[in-house]
Amino acid sequence: MINIKAIPRGNPQDVNAPAKFYAHAIATGEVSLERLAYLVSNQCTVRESDCYAVLLAMMHNVADELSQGRIVDMGVLGRFQVGVRSEGLDAAADVSTAAVRSAHLNFRPGKRLRKTLATLEYKLIDG
Repeated sequence: MINIKAIPRGNPQDVNAPAKFYAHAIATGEVSLERLAYLVSNQCTVRESDCYAVLLAMMHNVADELSQGRIVDMGVLGRFQVGVRSEGLDAAADVSTAAVRSAHLNFRPGKRLRKTLATLEYKLIDG
């Protein structure tokens, strides 16, 4: 069950327009890498410390591959790719590495996760 609440947002193109309310997902907690290692270890014959070591190694290698500009395909989990935000410039010839303001991570979920997203149930909470 995904908790949602109403969040007001103004129109940045018309600051005088009244705010509209949008549904916003509210997290109910978080799960750590250690917890995931524990959960995985209880579902197979691998020890918790081994699962944790594999997850840490995978995280290191995913970061390394992303820093090389590669898309990381995690199979049924999905794909990770680096994206950038940059200044808008008047001509293509003006674009350089100096225009990049920040990098972010794009994630495209695999079919199973997309199916999960399509079947979520929601609960409206107060304030």
